[in-house]
Amino acid sequence: MTDFQQIYQRYAPDVYRFALYLSGNPALAEDITSETFVRLWTSDETIRMQTVKAYLFAIARHLYIDDRRAARRRAEIGSQLMETGSSPETVATSRSELQWVLKLLQDLPETDRAALLMRAQQELPYEEIARALGLSVVAAKVKVHRARMKLAAAKAGMSAAAESEGGVR
Repeated sequence: MTDFQQIYQRYAPDVYRFALYLSGNPALAEDITSETFVRLWTSDETIRMQTVKAYLFAIARHLYIDDRRAARRRAEIGSQLMETGSSPETVATSRSELQWVLKLLQDLPETDRAALLMRAQQELPYEEIARALGLSVVAAKVKVHRARMKLAAAKAGMSAAAESEGGVR
């Protein structure tokens, strides 16, 4: 039991963040995180990946995909993401930027989004990303690169639009 508790304490925040960025919905991210650890706890299988983190991300991703198939709808971003202790203007700007980034992430294909999050947020090596997503290492690198390029292009477009309106973002 101690091993499971240690795994949970170490990886639950990472799994939650991963699920939140995949789904854009804090409540769904909590559900996915909980179910991920339930599946780990009840699994008779040995972990087939080099790291526990990649294994947990693979479970979380499959749970997210299952939820998407069942729901067939997009989730709205909740107000729970608001920062505390900041000025109202800072909070509004941060919330707006976060919603914008989450929207851009939601517009990426799911596999590209998962690969990008595993690489950028969790700093997993491409080999682990490839195993978790069932891709070749080259395909994982391509997915991350394409996702980064799409986000950069969207950011450049938004900056250009803000400048043409008289304000810089």
